[in-house]
Amino acid sequence: MSTNKTAVAAPQNLLRDKAWARWTALVLLASAMFFAYIFVDVLSPLQEYLQSTKGWDPMAYGRFAGSETFLNVFVFFLIFAGIILDKMGVRFTAILSGAVMAGGAFLNYYALTDSFASSGLAHFMDNFVNLPDTWWNITPFYDGMPASAKLSAIGFMIFGCGCEMAGITVSRGIVKWFAGKEMALAMGAEMAIARIGVAVVVVGSPFIATLHGNISVSRPLALCVVLLLIGLISFIVYAFMDKKLENQMGTNGEEKDDPFKISDLKYILSSKVFWMVAMLCVLYYSAIFPFQKYAINMLQCNLGISAQEAGFVFFVFPLGAAAITPVLGNFLDRKGKGASMLIVGAILMILCHLTFALVLPATRSSLIAYGAIILLGISFSLVPASLWPSVPKLVDNKLLGSAYAVIFWIQNIGLYAFPMIIGAVLAASNPGVDNPMEYNYTVPMLVFASLGVLALIIGIALKALDAKHHYGLELPNIVSEKAEEEALGAEVATAEE
Repeated sequence: MSTNKTAVAAPQNLLRDKAWARWTALVLLASAMFFAYIFVDVLSPLQEYLQSTKGWDPMAYGRFAGSETFLNVFVFFLIFAGIILDKMGVRFTAILSGAVMAGGAFLNYYALTDSFASSGLAHFMDNFVNLPDTWWNITPFYDGMPASAKLSAIGFMIFGCGCEMAGITVSRGIVKWFAGKEMALAMGAEMAIARIGVAVVVVGSPFIATLHGNISVSRPLALCVVLLLIGLISFIVYAFMDKKLENQMGTNGEEKDDPFKISDLKYILSSKVFWMVAMLCVLYYSAIFPFQKYAINMLQCNLGISAQEAGFVFFVFPLGAAAITPVLGNFLDRKGKGASMLIVGAILMILCHLTFALVLPATRSSLIAYGAIILLGISFSLVPASLWPSVPKLVDNKLLGSAYAVIFWIQNIGLYAFPMIIGAVLAASNPGVDNPMEYNYTVPMLVFASLGVLALIIGIALKALDAKHHYGLELPNIVSEKAEEEALGAEVATAEE
């Protein structure tokens, strides 16, 4: 009988065991996502100016907004990104994603400059992919779409490849540094930092675009390109920390002894509970991120205020979510109840969108708008704080990168389709309306509310399935010292036998 207990003993004195080190790694990862979130919504508060200065009607704006996820969905780039992450590791994938985001952002910026408007490339784009606006045209492009919108869409879809790759990489990196520790708190903090970026941009973008009374929609994008380059530097610094951690762990690459194979995807795709989490994700995020693209203009139309004033009203949504998410993450780490939090989050989301659809147009009350947005912020904290830490409970660590990639890919289908759907619904429900300050948003908001209803149904079913099969979705993430000792003792006993 063997008595060698060192073979199964957990590594000691790793860099991630030091609180300052793992939280520094988190700040580096979250900083890059903070800058990415700023760019994602930099044009959202400028819908009015895009129509008046660049000729982007709701159809063009909706096609641009959905283009971010086009390559991820239809070229399956996110699936490839997950495979790259599993094979090449967090360091390589993080740096690659940072470079792709910066490149796509620069192209998006150039498309909205005066230099592009007077270039031969603009003339070429006028004649580029002029497909009819019909059901079979799944591309972001159509006949009559402004040249600036077409090139912006190309840049945005390149940026989207890098952004979604960064998203799954950051999630994997957090699991790597915080497994068995404050994982939900760390994920909540990362999302909170990223959402502060949304809060900054909804206020800052209209201010920068209208400096000195001179409207320039490209000016905020120029600043974003610089910020994304800083984010790339953050990823590079993180890579040095990650390399030191792996050297301590005695590995030269992630999962080297048990490499990822394409055939392993069947273990992810055959899981019923995994598909429920994925569908919950696509429904929930389709009611949030596309909404952000239209929220400023919706508030302008319902309250009769400027883009800057609407930005200050919407400001409480991402800022409130940023403040609440780490608190909920800490609760989830220590107390659990993840499946229950998903249900409550869906209910709050339904109430919020119904308020925007039915109550706000009738009352035109800023107080009601603030209340609904605060509810949405709480919802936006409850669902992601409980959703993402649940995934490691459902799949093996070796498949975690690919599992996140599949979820993000399914999520991207909704993020691609719904900005375009809302743009088309907005245009259809406002026939003959050319003034961007006079749109009626009742029907688009009802569409968002219906997604919340479907998410609620799946959330209830997920909780029932967890109660039956004990996946641990309602259990806390932090493992007590006593539980760790018992688990280690069981491993030792197994090895001795």
